[in-house]
Amino acid sequence: MAVPKPSEGYAEENKRFREEIERKHGKTPEQLYDEREKRIRDAIQLKVPDRVPVVLASGYFPIYYSGLLPSAQYYEPALQKKAVRKYLFDFEPDMYRGEGAANGPLLETLEMKQTLWPGGTLPPQITHQFIEAEYMKADEYEIFLNDPSDFAMRYYLPRVYGALAPLTRLPPMRNFLGGPSFAGAASLFASPEFRQLGEKLYKAGQQDENFKKIMGNFTEELAGLGFPSFTSPGGLGGAPFDTISDYLRGMRGSMLDMYRQPDKLLAACDKILQWRMGSAVPADPKKRGNPKRIVHPLHRGAEGFMSNKQFETFYWPGLKKVALTEIDLGFVPVLRFQGGFTSRLEYLLELPKGKAVAYFDQTDMFKAKEVLGNHLCIMGNVPTSLLQLGSPQEVEEYCRKLIQVCGKGGGFILVNGGGMDQATPANIKAMVDSPKKYAVS
Repeated sequence: MAVPKPSEGYAEENKRFREEIERKHGKTPEQLYDEREKRIRDAIQLKVPDRVPVVLASGYFPIYYSGLLPSAQYYEPALQKKAVRKYLFDFEPDMYRGEGAANGPLLETLEMKQTLWPGGTLPPQITHQFIEAEYMKADEYEIFLNDPSDFAMRYYLPRVYGALAPLTRLPPMRNFLGGPSFAGAASLFASPEFRQLGEKLYKAGQQDENFKKIMGNFTEELAGLGFPSFTSPGGLGGAPFDTISDYLRGMRGSMLDMYRQPDKLLAACDKILQWRMGSAVPADPKKRGNPKRIVHPLHRGAEGFMSNKQFETFYWPGLKKVALTEIDLGFVPVLRFQGGFTSRLEYLLELPKGKAVAYFDQTDMFKAKEVLGNHLCIMGNVPTSLLQLGSPQEVEEYCRKLIQVCGKGGGFILVNGGGMDQATPANIKAMVDSPKKYAVS
């Protein structure tokens, strides 16, 4: 399917949006941008802002709000951009996150197996699904640890992308060191399988270029309308254990490895951490939006997946090192704890004061304020169920309690705990407006 081109009047529409924003607020989008950034910055630094800031993690909500199907997020990037712009203009959160489009045609060409997506491997009305599997087998730790690039090329990528299956026929990359060894293997590339692979890679490259032309620098475009993004690129990629559990061994495999081969599991976590530390670059303070925030979705460290002892052994050391390294590089790590984390709040006191953010989903927010209130900014945790099934009055009351308890003394950002794909617009409006109604001291 061809990637659609943006409408010719898109830039003119942006100009009209700017004019309407200035008429509505009596301020330029640049002034609104600076106010919103300061509000978030004050909260992170444990100061009392002019009001509690509110962030929306929207998921597919902009798509639904504009009357589109989820497949538009994968196959109609021009429409997706318009949907996000409209949603931000109508609801005006202080910041947004999670509004990026995805490249459905590219996923089709590469035959992605790790994800099912609307309009491709799923019906257009069904949101995407992650397919967890053992993309690294239990007996492959040594291959991974001894030659990770070879493992990625000949094992991992062919399992995740069906189009890359011919890569399994390559000899180990280390065999190409010295002499004419690579030239001697060149006949492989004359096979029908590798010819098809080359054609698919060329097609994928064209699809990627077309997609990027349409998307442009969408984050900067929205910033020009006064809307900062809550998250920036860069950093170290979250907890190393999650990389193994989510993408390599799967939940079942990684949980068994904690008992059957803990030393190899820890060695793999350490290796992933060292790679990321070696390639990480400092935040650029000259670019818009400071401090630069990096959101890390965190999964297996939740209470339902491992004991505190296991958390101390397999999860927290790597995550803590990630956070400390990012802080040293000038970033603010935003640790998004999905699931319950109430019994583990004290670990976060090991991070520097006012230098990170704890973003909670199902954690007791009042307990989090009690433990972390004078140490770290906390974010949370308006439930998805409330935004979808509750009334605006119920949403406002829930937010009021969070604002007046967790917002007391500063250091709090209001955000939905989970997704808000099919939330009621009136409920989103009630959530965004609640900080304007209820002051904190």
